[in-house]
Amino acid sequence: MECLGVSSAQSLQALSALLSTQQDDDDEDCKNVTACARLGPGHIGPQPRKDEEASTAYMKKNHKDIWSEEEVAEGSQYDDLADPRPQPEYEIILKQSVGTEDLFLGLSRKDPSSMCCEAMLVKIKLPDTKATDVVLDIKEKFLDLRTPKYKLGLHLPHPVHSHEGKAQFFSEREELEVTMLMKRPMDFINMQ
Repeated sequence: MECLGVSSAQSLQALSALLSTQQDDDDEDCKNVTACARLGPGHIGPQPRKDEEASTAYMKKNHKDIWSEEEVAEGSQYDDLADPRPQPEYEIILKQSVGTEDLFLGLSRKDPSSMCCEAMLVKIKLPDTKATDVVLDIKEKFLDLRTPKYKLGLHLPHPVHSHEGKAQFFSEREELEVTMLMKRPMDFINMQ
């Protein structure tokens, strides 16, 4: 056992001597390095001036603003975490006008995808609610529904025309159906 201990101690001393001399060589090499070899990625290109401010892409219009209007999601003003009213059940259905020429002949190049839909139907179940109790507000990407018993703040999957649409309340089913026309800015490209 002692034989192993002596040889391993000698091995450690030899390794230590080897490493210490290698560090000395590295120190000498570092002293002889030219200035160009010490440059890093941050030295590429013109040096920034100290008096310039940050990039204008991140500057705010008003220095007291925390965020801009574009950064705030539409409908976030309706989110009320302290409101105890439950969210009603709802279903979103995308609709498209299809004729026999579309179904059998495929002349208009419509397919079952959401890109070919013209309207969005939202069915909202409102048990124990009267039509007069419903307050409905529709924005381009947000539907806000308030009743004495329920509240629904729904971010819509596609932008809609907020002033074109209809809502119908069915008392026998206790259900509100809201039909909204979808905004399709690229239809002239997609549907030709």
